[in-house]
Amino acid sequence: MKPKILLVNPPIYDFAAYDFWLKPHGMLNVAGMLRPIADLYLFDTMDRTAPHFDPEGVIKTTEYNTGPYPFKKIPNPESLKDIPRYFRRYGIPRNVFRDYLSHNGPFDCVLIQTMMTYWYLGYKEVIEDIRTTCPQAKTVLGGFYATACHDHAQSLGADAIIKGDDHEPLWGLLGQKPPAGMHLPAWELYPKLNAATMKLTKGCPFQCSYCYVPQSEETFQTRPIDECLAELKQLVELGVTDIAFYDDALLYQPELTLLPFMQSVIENNIQVNFHTPNALHARYMTADIAKAMVAAGTKTFYLGFESRSEKFHKETGSGKVISDELAKAVEHLRSAGADPQHITAYEMVGHPLADVQQLEPSMRFANSLGIRIMLSDFSPIPGTPDGELCRKYTDLDEPLNHNKTAFPIRFLTFDKVNYYKNLCRKLNRQIKGQNE
Repeated sequence: MKPKILLVNPPIYDFAAYDFWLKPHGMLNVAGMLRPIADLYLFDTMDRTAPHFDPEGVIKTTEYNTGPYPFKKIPNPESLKDIPRYFRRYGIPRNVFRDYLSHNGPFDCVLIQTMMTYWYLGYKEVIEDIRTTCPQAKTVLGGFYATACHDHAQSLGADAIIKGDDHEPLWGLLGQKPPAGMHLPAWELYPKLNAATMKLTKGCPFQCSYCYVPQSEETFQTRPIDECLAELKQLVELGVTDIAFYDDALLYQPELTLLPFMQSVIENNIQVNFHTPNALHARYMTADIAKAMVAAGTKTFYLGFESRSEKFHKETGSGKVISDELAKAVEHLRSAGADPQHITAYEMVGHPLADVQQLEPSMRFANSLGIRIMLSDFSPIPGTPDGELCRKYTDLDEPLNHNKTAFPIRFLTFDKVNYYKNLCRKLNRQIKGQNE
């Protein structure tokens, strides 16, 4: 008899959360390997198309299938009492998950996706509910938190913890060997699917000192084009209209996968909207790439531009861009027909090297190009060079202190962060007015 396995995407505990094409991509890939040997079930607490989600929130869904999550205000955890923001639990109500376990169990095994390190209260909640309602099930944690905070993850009481791509603990728990061959992600487990995610590459060739990828020792590689096209076909057949690329270096070595992929989309007249929320390396945005991406249906372009300061990029080892390179990328995109209102420059706020970052001049430069700005709050990740710089300001051994809302406030002050956020809104309103 096949084991009965439940996949869970937990709720989010944070000061803010928004559905920015957020999907448990890693867990669904593992589920694809499990498909031939297990009976699979999915409970995605963050699925905005689920019937238990607040209808008023669903109404606010944007044209590209992003939108707000329902939430419940809760007291700030002790570690975050000093942060003058409302803390919330986002997602489907807890009692709905407990009822699901009662009516659909028992399960032999439960796989729990983890993402941000400071969201672990949601992972803890899921484990507690499984222990109470479905105690015979073995629990397995995988994903970023399980990898980056492996020791802390052990305190949550899971039966197995997957670090990186080492799935041996899972196979050992199941008494199975991974099936051979190509296995597409188990997207079919969603009863309704409007938006999904893809990766055309793995890893990143750059060595940014604020990023965890260089610490993971994962080498950069492109996926075989036939695998990517098979996954795209799967998603189109399931009714997906929006696909977000989760790649860390989508534009690197584009001739191997990205350009053939886009060309196939164009030749086959596939009607899908593509998005790039993980930040594109604008230095590699050529005229040919811009034309191919726009022609294939890429609607939103997010460009990494943490600073116009060459000194900042030198000190962080950043693969991101300086002013001239950002300007060229924007020119290529606009010439290719991209909507300027959907070209966005990411800029980091709260980085420990803020004194050399020149954040405000960098924001004003991006604004001068006629594009939007999105402030990316800095989250200190233990083990990264820049994360370790933050130990003088906060206790990194408590993952809640990695929170991207909390650290910039502690480092820059509440008023300074609000100044940058208000400036960002002001500059973006100017761009909106120019483009209307």
